Order: sequence, then structure tokens, then C-alpha cells
Amino acid sequence: MWGNRMIYVFDDNSISNILNHYYIDRFPSFWEKLDKMISEGKIISVREAHFELQLKFNEEKVERLLQNNKSFFSIPSTDELGFITKIYSISHFRHNLERKKLLKGGFFADPFVIAKAQYVKGTVITEEVNKPHGAKIPNICEHFGILCENIEGFLLKEDWTF
Repeated sequence: MWGNRMIYVFDDNSISNILNHYYIDRFPSFWEKLDKMISEGKIISVREAHFELQLKFNEEKVERLLQNNKSFFSIPSTDELGFITKIYSISHFRHNLERKKLLKGGFFADPFVIAKAQYVKGTVITEEVNKPHGAKIPNICEHFGILCENIEGFLLKEDWTF
């Protein structure tokens, strides 16, 4: 379904990083490249990340991401929900994810981002860091063999320079 093209599934913290630091009027070439990849469906995210972003930013800033692809923040498929069940079936991940959700409150995108990347055979983009014996996104991705990078890794993979 997704072919051989690389798909990047962005976590809300990476999107927040972009919205906070890559100002549209200061980094126009960055946004041109980002918009192109979003319109081609090569950069996507999940509905739960959208909910988290709406709590942090004004609607105009978040909706800017949707101007080139209305389905940028996708709704989980049945297969993705099934994969989330696999993540939560591992007690170490389940307990840590549940604790994180309790501390954060509200919406919780992590398992949805990971499941989307698994489903599209893509790479998760997150600013979380792999911690020994942790249950962060990179730990879970590593366990399931899902590629995971931060924004810097994304920029290197795509060979973007400004």
C-alpha cells in the first residue's frame, strides 16, 4: 500500500519543536520542503498528536500543517489499534506508558505514533531519547524493530541544509 517511499511519522514533541523554532518567515526554504513532503504524504502524524498540539498552540499555527494535506493527522486504523494492544501487552511498556499518561493527563499520542509507523513501515520522528530499560518511544521502537530518529536525524536522512 505504501510502496517503497520513506514515510516519517512525527510525534507531537518534534512538531512542537518545529513550530517553536523554525519560524515560517525566517526559514522559508525549510517550510517549502516540509510542505512538499506533507503534500506528498511523506510526513504524517496522528490525531492524538493533533489533540496534544491544540493544547500548546493557537489553532492557526496547528492548522498550518493541514493546508497541504487535510489527512496529515490520521485516525488510527484497526490494524494500528491492534498493534497498540501488542505494545501494551508488554508489562514494562504498559506500566510506564500508563504512568506517563497519568502525569501528562489529557491526550497521549505515543503508542499511536509508533503504531502508525509500524503500519506504514515508516520512521518515527521524536525528540525523546532512548533510556536504558526505559519505555520511551525510542525504546519501544527498538523493541519492535521500527526506525526512530529525532529532527536532526530526519534532516540528515533527507540531506536538508539551510
